Amino acid sequence: MCGIVGYIGKRDVAPLLLEGLQRLEYRGYDSAGIVVTSPKSAGLKMVKAKGRVRDLEAKVPARFKGTTGIAHTRWATHGAPSDVNAHPHMSADHTVAVVHNGIIDNASDLRKKLEADGVEFLSETDTEVLTHLIARSQAETLEEKVRQALRVVEGTYGIAVMHADFPDRIVVARNGSPVVLGIGEKEMFVASDVAALVTHTRQIVTLDDGEMATLKADDFRTYTTEGTRTTAEPTTVEWEAESYDMGGHDTYMHKEIHEQADAVDRVLRGRIDDRFSTVHLGGLNLDAREARAVRRVKILGCGTSYHAGMIGAQMIEELARIPADAEPASEFRYRNAVVDPDTLYVAVSQSGETYDVLAAVQELKRKGARVLGIVNVVGSAIAREADGGMYVHAGPEVCVVSTKCFTNTTVAFALLALHLGRTRDLSVRDGRRIIEGLRRLPGQISEILEQEAEIKKLAEQFADARSMLFIGRVRGYPVAREASLKLKEVSYIHAEAYPASELKHGPLALIEPALPTVAIVPDDDLLEKNRAAMEEIKARSGQILAVAHREQEKADHTVIVPKNEDELDPILMGIPLQLLAYHTALALGRDIDKPRNLAKSVTVE
Repeated sequence: MCGIVGYIGKRDVAPLLLEGLQRLEYRGYDSAGIVVTSPKSAGLKMVKAKGRVRDLEAKVPARFKGTTGIAHTRWATHGAPSDVNAHPHMSADHTVAVVHNGIIDNASDLRKKLEADGVEFLSETDTEVLTHLIARSQAETLEEKVRQALRVVEGTYGIAVMHADFPDRIVVARNGSPVVLGIGEKEMFVASDVAALVTHTRQIVTLDDGEMATLKADDFRTYTTEGTRTTAEPTTVEWEAESYDMGGHDTYMHKEIHEQADAVDRVLRGRIDDRFSTVHLGGLNLDAREARAVRRVKILGCGTSYHAGMIGAQMIEELARIPADAEPASEFRYRNAVVDPDTLYVAVSQSGETYDVLAAVQELKRKGARVLGIVNVVGSAIAREADGGMYVHAGPEVCVVSTKCFTNTTVAFALLALHLGRTRDLSVRDGRRIIEGLRRLPGQISEILEQEAEIKKLAEQFADARSMLFIGRVRGYPVAREASLKLKEVSYIHAEAYPASELKHGPLALIEPALPTVAIVPDDDLLEKNRAAMEEIKARSGQILAVAHREQEKADHTVIVPKNEDELDPILMGIPLQLLAYHTALALGRDIDKPRNLAKSVTVE
């Protein structure tokens, strides 16, 4: 993985591909490369470079012309970052070039067989295996050469292939890793993410798993890996190219934190039903009778989406009185879980392509379970695989570290909890109370963001910490988990989250003046319990930052968050901690939008 861009048409291709790669930089990568050709040129021309796209651009010669090309930003899975391991990978005879997202599981066995046949490998990558398989095929068409190679491959892939003998086409294929076609006027595009396409076209086709496509300048066709034609109707992307610009902010993370009030307004828009104190969620494909038949809710996600699921599970239990829990999808896949027909499964993913979540969805569907998807990207794999679901309408999120998608996902769970509650025993009065609370959220988010200067000063004080502890009870614990993750991701400071009730069972041994503690202290029925936990920390000379609804005398510093309904408070309490992580990273000089070792869309295990 991580980013694929391709073009075929009449324009000079190299500048287009480099621009597309720049729009995919947010996904995280360590090297980049480009291959071009044209019907009038002899063979394929390639340039690759370890480092950023700007390093690749500096190496591209002035006379690097072509009208067809593919390019890639790589996030290392097989082999360290290097010029040689960068994509594209080219066959020894310079006829075939391949870019690839995903992992070839049987690459080692295939490599040994190819080496036994005399093939010499230049890189350590699994992708080079595909290149040689395609080059050695005796099939007469490029499409059949690719199909033959894919028949012996096991694993995940999103690939784009060029061949010197077929300069009029690009062949692409998908299995578990996104491939999106862009339909232009006598020109065609391909990418792993619509971000690389929206500057040039908003008409797209998203391939399904097991599907391939041939792109020519004036046409495209789609078909299965077995060769059966498929019907693909282009859809219109709702996001404009300007959505991917920084809009006057220094970083995408800062921009996206400040977009949250508008983003929450979007996820609520058109969904509230004042007449019956409930919400309209037609996309769930779940009628009232089916909703009442649900006996348990299981939420599956990874990373930030998992934490949003933890908050969602609590809201569902509180408002709908249905047992609910959240679990990392990456663990659920491998523990041979019992799939209950009375359980509603909810798959959560910002990109809608997260491999562990998608694989869990596919396994659940195989076993006959009902699965809903909560995703941000329209037409993504999880959205298509699920029985129904909700789009969170956060808009494009470019920074690798998720902020506005997390917040909108928690709001989406509040809507789902309210919907399930009102089909069961949640009263009209409580339904109205939650709706009023939801409507207050955008304004309250804006109030929190007005405290940025104060939070920045606190972050600068904590930037020297080697480690930080985050604590919360019940509603506050998932907030602590997510805040801890944010700090780790973007500042590289070690952080740990613990239930405040568990302090005395071990973590108190860590407390000392050099270990700051961030305490999530909502003004609810556990307020005094949380204060007691802070008392324990202060008795051991610990430094405390409280995120609370009123000043906390046991804390060294308190960030005040507006009070909403108890069930909705967690949605707001994480926002100042996003700013804390951001400004801590800024003080440390981190690459905020592209943290080391991380990728935006995790499409491998």
